[in-house]
Amino acid sequence: MSNKPIPEILARHVVAQSRLLRIEAVDLKFSNGVERQFERLAGSGRGAVMVVPFLDDDTLILIREYAAGLHNYQLGFPKGLIDPNETPEQAANRELKEEIGYGARQLIPLKSVTMAPQFFAATMHIFMARDLYQESLPGDEPEPLEKVLWSIHESEELMNQHDFTEARSIAALLLTLRELNQ
Repeated sequence: MSNKPIPEILARHVVAQSRLLRIEAVDLKFSNGVERQFERLAGSGRGAVMVVPFLDDDTLILIREYAAGLHNYQLGFPKGLIDPNETPEQAANRELKEEIGYGARQLIPLKSVTMAPQFFAATMHIFMARDLYQESLPGDEPEPLEKVLWSIHESEELMNQHDFTEARSIAALLLTLRELNQ
């Protein structure tokens, strides 16, 4: 942990906004007196969750869903935003029910991660889910998600899949492997 003082925020204002994104300009003064303006994507402040669900001791459940940023389908783990007044654990269980039709009796927190923190103010809480039970909730996806079963013992093959490229899913897989090896 750094002892360096955090820059002073002199001003902030929204420079662009859409239904999903808000870009802020932030005027900062650093401890050495230098002033700069940074732009950042402002998150909702609630964060998000990603869950690595185990159907049994060997089998992961992944989803393949449309990724608008790449305009293709990507393989990854269930994920979503934390709703207002919801804990990360509650959000993780809700997302499982919405995206794969299972809830989890056991959620193991693996790590909270950020993505491009120089430009994006958001945190994702990653969980491993065990002892699944069937329960579905309606989700907000425009089409049914494809469920893909994958053996945890074939993690190298998963890492080599052409459509398994999202950094957070890769991090979640590696954190899961670390947890299992402890």
